Amino acid sequence: MFTRKKLLELIIPLTIEQFLIMAVGFIDSIMVSSCGESAISGISVVNTINNMVNCLLTALATGGAVVAAQFIGKKDKKTVSLISNQLFWLTLLFSGIVAITAFFGNGPILSSLYRNLETDVMENARIYFFFSALSYPFYGIYNSGAALFRAIGNSKISMKISLCKNLFNVFGNAVFIYGLGLGVTGAALSTFLSHILSAALILYFLYRDKEIHFAIGPSFRPAIIKKILYIGIPNSFETGIPQIGRILLTTLTASFGTIAITADSVTCNIGNFQLIPSEAIGIAMTTVVGQLVGAGDWEGVKKYAKKLVKMSYLSLFGLGLLLFAIEQPLFLLYHLSDDTISLVKLLLNYNIICLIIMQPLSYAVPAALRAANDVHYTMVVSIITMWTCRIGLAYFLGRYVGLGVFGIWIAMTIEWCVRALFFVPRFAWLTRRNRSTDAPDRFRI
Repeated sequence: MFTRKKLLELIIPLTIEQFLIMAVGFIDSIMVSSCGESAISGISVVNTINNMVNCLLTALATGGAVVAAQFIGKKDKKTVSLISNQLFWLTLLFSGIVAITAFFGNGPILSSLYRNLETDVMENARIYFFFSALSYPFYGIYNSGAALFRAIGNSKISMKISLCKNLFNVFGNAVFIYGLGLGVTGAALSTFLSHILSAALILYFLYRDKEIHFAIGPSFRPAIIKKILYIGIPNSFETGIPQIGRILLTTLTASFGTIAITADSVTCNIGNFQLIPSEAIGIAMTTVVGQLVGAGDWEGVKKYAKKLVKMSYLSLFGLGLLLFAIEQPLFLLYHLSDDTISLVKLLLNYNIICLIIMQPLSYAVPAALRAANDVHYTMVVSIITMWTCRIGLAYFLGRYVGLGVFGIWIAMTIEWCVRALFFVPRFAWLTRRNRSTDAPDRFRI
């Protein structure tokens, strides 16, 4: 079902889209850095909450995408159309509830999570969180639409929209931050407007697409909603609960001071570039494995999952070497103190090495498992490893051993190792089991 050409047609646009997302985040951080380290820190703590919300919305979209991909594999376009409709309304309902909660709970939420923040950091965080709450429904609409296009193997649509959105965001930052001098308010306003643009564009392309047959009219299809939620709810727990853990880690990082918060944020912004192709391959895994499962081709599932994991390793190695070579000039783009730069260099070099060794097995492999309906196993493993390895070890290494924010990053990489030890054998068992005639019903559609 997937020739080399077809795989590249799926992965290359996804890689470009991921690059655009990372690049704009990088440019945002540089532009905001002109407003001081308190501005970077304020946006950083809010982005931890935003990442949790985005992960929940992505998990719901993934549920719809997996089910759609499986029915595409079965050549059932009518059901694909119904799936797209139900996913749209589920996303709008959930994102609306979250947006209202965040909008009216702005101050209390931030104060309860980050009690030790300096006053100027907290003020910037409240401004950014206000506009973030308004953007959640628009992000949810775009994310669900993009997931549906990827499910049918069309990743060019989301790439084109991402290009428009991110160019608009950069232009808006230039106008609002440098032109009007609005600082964090300008960065937040620009991001909010770019989310509105992306939501409008994805709806336009959904209406025009002849394969998805998207119809926005309200309807209620319990059987389809159940299928979406069967994947979406465990996936939400798998991604959402760890994000709660990451918020706790942000509060731990905040206790180490503004230098630690800023260094952690800058390291993520730079280090994420190494992940660009690997993240795209992980997204492609949902489409590839989902369609192969729908077609009943378990030999293909094993073959293409291995091929995608190898591609992920090659990309991480190549981009890791590149980051080692250019990291010093990148540091100069930020308005940082010498102490902050030293900490960023330590965290970034450690992250580059660990990503090359562990990332594909701990994240690409579970993506294949989820696309094959094995969502409860990945959920349980992810939650347990998050709380025992990442959270527990982070507090132990960071606070009690005295490693500070570096201890948090060590705990994170230990979690990657443990995840891989659970997911790789499970995938081998799953593909072997489903090639037999007595496979459990939950692994079939």
